[in-house]
Amino acid sequence: MTASTPESLTGYALISSLLATLDSSPGVYRMLDEESRVLYVGKARNLKARVSNYSRPSSQHSGRIARMISETASMMFLTTRTETEALLLEQNLIKQLKPRYNVLLRDDKSFPNILVTKDHDFPQIVKHRGAKKRKGAYYGPFAGAGAVNRTLNQLQKVFLLRNCSDSMYSSRSRPCLLYQIKRCSAPCTGEISKADYAASVADAERFLQGRSTQVQEKLAREMSDASEAMEFERAAALRDRIRALTHVQSSQGVNPRTTPEADVIALHMEGGQACVQVFFIRANQNWGNRDFYPRAGADVSEAEVLQAFLGQFYDTKDPARLVLLSHPIEDSDLMEEALSEKLGRKVEIAVPQRGEKAELIENAARNARESLGRKMSESATQAKLLKGVQEAFGLDLVPQRIEVYDNSHIMGTNAVGGMIVAGPEGFLKNQYRKFNIKGEDLTPGDDFGMMKEVLTRRLTRLLKDDPERDKGLWPDLLLIDGGAGQVSAVQEILEEQGVPDLPMVGVAKGVDRDHGKEEFHRPGKPPFALRMNDPVLYFIQRLRDEAHRFAIGTHRAKRAKAMSATPLDEVPGVGAARKRALLAHFGSAKAVSRAGLADLKAVEGISGAMAETIYAHFHEKG
Repeated sequence: MTASTPESLTGYALISSLLATLDSSPGVYRMLDEESRVLYVGKARNLKARVSNYSRPSSQHSGRIARMISETASMMFLTTRTETEALLLEQNLIKQLKPRYNVLLRDDKSFPNILVTKDHDFPQIVKHRGAKKRKGAYYGPFAGAGAVNRTLNQLQKVFLLRNCSDSMYSSRSRPCLLYQIKRCSAPCTGEISKADYAASVADAERFLQGRSTQVQEKLAREMSDASEAMEFERAAALRDRIRALTHVQSSQGVNPRTTPEADVIALHMEGGQACVQVFFIRANQNWGNRDFYPRAGADVSEAEVLQAFLGQFYDTKDPARLVLLSHPIEDSDLMEEALSEKLGRKVEIAVPQRGEKAELIENAARNARESLGRKMSESATQAKLLKGVQEAFGLDLVPQRIEVYDNSHIMGTNAVGGMIVAGPEGFLKNQYRKFNIKGEDLTPGDDFGMMKEVLTRRLTRLLKDDPERDKGLWPDLLLIDGGAGQVSAVQEILEEQGVPDLPMVGVAKGVDRDHGKEEFHRPGKPPFALRMNDPVLYFIQRLRDEAHRFAIGTHRAKRAKAMSATPLDEVPGVGAARKRALLAHFGSAKAVSRAGLADLKAVEGISGAMAETIYAHFHEKG
């Protein structure tokens, strides 16, 4: 519900006026500014008691909280049945609304797993990311693709399990290269029996479950038996597998003996910045680590940062049975209850003080400290580069947001425009944008026309979303790939859109089209160049190369999609599964288009109504 208050009240007076309408229920509150933008989202066991803390000036309020209260022009409240529900709702709203005064986790990528499939007689062992829809056993999470790939590479050496797709498996008539280099046992051509392959799968799963000692002992017995039977080639192969298994264990770093499963989470704060390091311990093995940099202020406590991190981090991820923290949080019991409810089993949160668990935390904290140090050093370098850009191009302010544009096409086909963004924190990849060129009246290969369409669409969106230019959405500098002609054309676009003051620079390669000989063009000013060893020049080159890479990658993806498209994609109701069924039955899209109604109805998974839709689609088109 939204509390109605006199429009003239703000800050402490406003919050005081709302107390009479509140009760002691648990719930979530939102603080909004004069333009109804959400400043802060919080949860409370007792709404009235919690909000009353904001109703009067206090020396205990940090500068951040005092500013937030002074900007508050209205509040919204939502009651819940329990405080756990309030905690979950609070974290959902924070991730959705991204309030200015909350601690925010900006990196929200999913983590990969290893999947041992169970829907085939000869299971695959593959990397998996996303929803766990396929039938099989999932092991993870791993910190990143690199950690999964390294483990999979070694597991292939040890257990020789296939990683090819089922369609490739069924089409093989002779073993592939992986068999030749001893990375697969080639079940596709009968080089291994179903029983022996199943035994290898079972060994792989024992290893992923942390029972590697049993697997090594089993392989050692088999090697000894093979040697006694004078099967020296088989004994040598088993020896190589044991060595590979030992390498897997040693390459995983710290492998705790008494902690079979845990998420080890350590925080380091310095200079108003924070780094959270997460180690994933599964099956007594270290499955990698990932660092995160939540947005926090200088006056935010470790407890507040960690609590906000846990709520947002586990919003889309399953926690381990044990979560080890470097610092205590305020509502540890409440967070345990929320995570246990999410996982469907008991989750324990602990701050270890001694023993192996404390060593794990100490290791994670050291990594957090070192990671934050590197990031702060990089940020200082980036700040110097942006200052150099300001001086080189005569800008009024140091640019906080640089947008770089490039186009990619082949003779005008599959044309796309790419926009990359850079700022004080480096490349902001979550703000990159691609533009499918839609202009039907463009001449193929008309780079000027493509740039005009891209920039017109971009500026139109900016004028709609941030007409006052006060939300931080507008670029402080546009970098265009091109010389005087491109700059002149872009300036016309800026004038047409009513923003002729937007700083813009064209980057043109020199006469020999070599790196280091770039010329820079600005409206109404002569072109100039930077000295060959100028760090700002290298920075501009990196920006332009990144824009070029992004545009080409987008173009290639579009071209690949167009090449793989079939007439079946245009049939209403025909998705991926039905398309596979039709192609498997008829062999090609052309054969589907020529098929009779009775033949279409005979395809497994195609109903009578869908068969009529498909038949009508192709025959109405003539």
